[in-house]
Amino acid sequence: MTENRLATDIFRLLADDTRVDILRALAVAQYERAQVGSGAAELGFSEIYDLVDVENTSKLSYHLGELTETYLRKSNDGYSLSHAGERIVRFILSGNYKQPESFGPETVDGVCVFCGEEALEAKLSHQFLRIDCTACEQQVTGQPITPAQVRTRDGESFVQSVKLRSAEDARQIRREMCPECGARLSAEVVSVPETPLPDADSLVVTSSCEECLREYNSPLTYSVVYHPASIAFHWDRGVDVAARGLWEFHQYVYEGRWTSEQTASDPNEYEVVLRHSGDAVRLYLDSTATVVGTERVRGASGEFSRS
Repeated sequence: MTENRLATDIFRLLADDTRVDILRALAVAQYERAQVGSGAAELGFSEIYDLVDVENTSKLSYHLGELTETYLRKSNDGYSLSHAGERIVRFILSGNYKQPESFGPETVDGVCVFCGEEALEAKLSHQFLRIDCTACEQQVTGQPITPAQVRTRDGESFVQSVKLRSAEDARQIRREMCPECGARLSAEVVSVPETPLPDADSLVVTSSCEECLREYNSPLTYSVVYHPASIAFHWDRGVDVAARGLWEFHQYVYEGRWTSEQTASDPNEYEVVLRHSGDAVRLYLDSTATVVGTERVRGASGEFSRS
């Protein structure tokens, strides 16, 4: 209850236009004064008074007092944005509290991991770019987006931004860092025997954040796609995996070229094999899906038959 009341009090501080204008003024000052190594912008009391429409200095002093220690820091040189101030004012300036503009449906490259058809279609669904297969009517994937991300790009550029962001998020998750809040993630590998995914990948990594309560799930094969060993292996074969969306890897799983298996227990150990152009890269993982070893294999067969 104490935490809930504290959060309520914190957000109640922003229920005043003058206070929001103060945060905006500091963000604009930081933007206009931006220099390499300049750090956070600090504005003196009189500078803020000149920038903000406030009745008198007493009112400004009151509002600054309310914001300080939560959204502002105060020093001998003036006021600057705190971490919370930075996050909330960027959220306000970007308009990410608004509903995203419409997008799609549009055809995107890739195959369905469930039926193997090249029939993928992307559209917005709430705060996600949702990709469905129009052949088997399965949802293939969903990637989070922001309203500003949609608003500032056209169709192809927007889809590409989703690919790049999903790759960045996956890299952070692999390093046990929550993309949402920066806290440390805990991860475990679970077997999902009833999954409609191909037999080549019935193992799923679940990464959980106990701070912001976000959870990230990924097939075990996909969890290592952006590992340096995988990036280098595919780059040598003309494939830039760092510029591809996760849905563009479904073909490899569906055809059985990317596989995962549990190789030991107590403690659990796993192996992922990514095959391409007749060769392969093998990655060894521990119980937390951390890569503990890699090797390349020459001449690994690239032909597989599905049973």
